[in-house]
Amino acid sequence: MHLKSMSRQTKSQWDFGELFPAETARRVLTVSELTTQVKRLLEKEVGLVWVTGEVTNLRAQSSGHMYFTLKDANAQLNCVLFRGEAVANREVLQDGQKLVVQGDLTVYEPRGQYQLLVRAVELQGVGALQLAFERLKRKLQAEGLFAPERKRPLPRYPQRIGLVTSPTGAAIRDVLHVIQRRNPSLEIIFVPCRMQGDGAAEEIAEATRLLNEFNARSSRRKEAPTSEPDVRRPTSEIDQSLLTSAATRLDLILITRGGGSLEDLWAFNEEAVARAIFESAVPVVSAVGHEIDFTISDFVADVRAATPSAAAEIITEGVFASRQFVAEATGWMAQRLRQWLEREREYLEQLIQRLARAHPRRRLNEKLQRLDDVQSSLLRDVKYRWRECQAVWRNAQQRLLRMRPGHTWVCYRQNLLELDHRLGEQLRHGLKNARSRFDTLEARLRLLSPTNVLERGYAITTDAATGKVIRDAAEVKAGQRLKTRLKKGEIRSVVEG
Repeated sequence: MHLKSMSRQTKSQWDFGELFPAETARRVLTVSELTTQVKRLLEKEVGLVWVTGEVTNLRAQSSGHMYFTLKDANAQLNCVLFRGEAVANREVLQDGQKLVVQGDLTVYEPRGQYQLLVRAVELQGVGALQLAFERLKRKLQAEGLFAPERKRPLPRYPQRIGLVTSPTGAAIRDVLHVIQRRNPSLEIIFVPCRMQGDGAAEEIAEATRLLNEFNARSSRRKEAPTSEPDVRRPTSEIDQSLLTSAATRLDLILITRGGGSLEDLWAFNEEAVARAIFESAVPVVSAVGHEIDFTISDFVADVRAATPSAAAEIITEGVFASRQFVAEATGWMAQRLRQWLEREREYLEQLIQRLARAHPRRRLNEKLQRLDDVQSSLLRDVKYRWRECQAVWRNAQQRLLRMRPGHTWVCYRQNLLELDHRLGEQLRHGLKNARSRFDTLEARLRLLSPTNVLERGYAITTDAATGKVIRDAAEVKAGQRLKTRLKKGEIRSVVEG
């Protein structure tokens, strides 16, 4: 035991461990692995984006894919629009065009460059109508027509309102439907007019002034109920009835119409309408188009509503808000439901985006892009090889011109004469053989000819009507007409029995 312990102690005295530390472990990535990580990072952190810039280097491949570059003053971005993408406005893709593009940011791994997979394309900039809109907006804003301090609040419980809209449009149906549902007792003074086209702006402005005159006369009637109204501007029977049948003042004026294009809504961007609204003594609510539509009348009016229905809801909000708690709870629950649906919709969109990034079509589009690159490289190689062949041909042609072709020409001429002589001999021999074969065939044909048979005393009998050859007496009938051909001439006969 003692010796064994000494041996263990001796070993431990010389056991110094590792004199040199092991090399620190490090992770080395390949170019493909690094590019893949960068691609995943870009797709996760950036993903779907909107980018604006100028189009350059537009290339439309025969496969239907389109490649271009978006650039600005300091940078540029490669973009790809695949043939299978349902993208509108493809025709606006032109060199020098300024666009707003939506797409997924990714990395094209074979080249190691990041690019945008285009999903939507829109034009950048404004048209002539938009420029006129901005010009008038700046002018009226400078004059104070849009000043917030001149905006008047709407009465919380209106009893009578003036309505300016088209009698046949969807806006009046929406407004009446909402008012009937929320405040059926609200009285409406309706002034019909056109909402678009030539003269529509003047009609809207005149209707606004007519309602203001109606309101002013109503006020004077309340102050002096026995006095007769001074009717100065009756333009129709409707105008006359408005001016003479007033009982109470107007609480507000609603000017509204449904959605449409910028041209359809242009009447509400006219200066005449804006100044009529500005001069109105009655608060004005403007509800033109949809939520995304903004007109000059919206800026001048005391209150702007997104839609005709929204305007009716604003007008009737006071009465509607005073209803029972159950009605409020119903609206609250509907709002919570919409919020829940919105969250679920956002979550669904995230799932759709994740699915799109993992979809096999993504890899197929990358392969198709790689195929386009290979095709372009192949075309460049073919063109390069063709230029080389042209250079070789020009060198050979120059070398041939430097040679003396006289001796070669004499040899070629002798060979040509010899070939001409041999060709003549072969042609004459061929004609002789052909004539001999023709004579032989002619003699054989003459022996087999029916005319030769007739010369030996035979005859050919046929049906006179059909020309059918009679080979058997049983084939003829009494009264049948026959024609018999001899060596010289024909004999016509009739069968007797």
